[in-house]
Amino acid sequence: MRPLSIAALSLTLFACTGASPGNAPEPAAEASGLPFKVTPVADFDAPWAMTFLPDGRMLVTEKAGQLVLLSADGKTKTMVSGVPTVDSAGQGGFMDVVLAPDFATSKRVYFSFSESGAGGKGVVLARAMLSDGDAPALTGVERLFQATPYVEGNGHYSGRIAFAPDGKHLFFTNGERQKFDPAQDPKATLGKVLRLTLDGKPAGDPGLTAKGFHPAVWSYGHRNLLGIAFDKAGNLWEQEMGPKGGDEVNLVLPGRNYGYPIVSDGDHYDGRDIPDHSTRPEFEAPKVSWNPVISPGGLIVYSGKMFPQWAGDLFIGGLSSQALVRVDVDGTTAAKGDQWPMGARIREVEEGPDGAIWVLEDGGRGSEGRLLKLTRE
Repeated sequence: MRPLSIAALSLTLFACTGASPGNAPEPAAEASGLPFKVTPVADFDAPWAMTFLPDGRMLVTEKAGQLVLLSADGKTKTMVSGVPTVDSAGQGGFMDVVLAPDFATSKRVYFSFSESGAGGKGVVLARAMLSDGDAPALTGVERLFQATPYVEGNGHYSGRIAFAPDGKHLFFTNGERQKFDPAQDPKATLGKVLRLTLDGKPAGDPGLTAKGFHPAVWSYGHRNLLGIAFDKAGNLWEQEMGPKGGDEVNLVLPGRNYGYPIVSDGDHYDGRDIPDHSTRPEFEAPKVSWNPVISPGGLIVYSGKMFPQWAGDLFIGGLSSQALVRVDVDGTTAAKGDQWPMGARIREVEEGPDGAIWVLEDGGRGSEGRLLKLTRE
């Protein structure tokens, strides 16, 4: 879709009612320039990810290690028991949550979290059955895969999950843990996009495996991958935080090297230069990059009917940019679209059953993170 010219619309933001029924919303200040109505739905403690159940209820992860089941109307929150122990220091915590493709019959959910272990810390992919009812719980938790190696530090875990259109594989992101070189290390899963079977068995690119790479590696040379999603044509899109500058959207292709830390459109935080992508054409270049950065959070490919003008486009949460970012997609090409100020760090973006866009504020710096529903005016 090509960038759309939208007249600035004034809207009233209603004060968040939280999770308790009966709280009357208080009038809030007007905002302008947004092409959608923003309705606060609920508050959470440093939320990280969310997903919709078939009946419209939502599962929301909180960084410290809680899983919340939210009613479809946003008025009732129930804690889900059975979450494994997580290490929530720094950027770690309870991370992504995604329904299995056969959730309607299996009741399985897949999720990721960080933990302490031999050699340091790392990110884990797991799955469990969601036991519903008055006391919802994760039961039969299975550890499917863990990053290798575990290293010291609390940053760049990544941990995003996307199911492949073939119904037989999933993709799992491992950040380079702020260690730079592992992104190019063939034996490490750090700084990589991984392909696994639904049981967590490595199923990476055969060409890379033949060259001695870890058998789960699909692509490499990545930094901190915080969003991954397929479009209707089966293209796999990924976004990642660059260093000081150079946030990226990539079209992920099997066996490709995306260059980090050898090339980047940003530089190291200590001021050292990193050659730009244009200087090394043998590496796969991003489809879009930002400098100044947006600090990308969640990612979706929009497919709903509420905003048909954006069908097939990417929506990204902006953390430091405190924005919702749209990337205009045309086949396998992409360009910057809109960047709407949201007044808070946006951690996650999801599409609702009716085509509304839902976003989670980060809330990780001393304040609650709100769940917001964005609808057509």
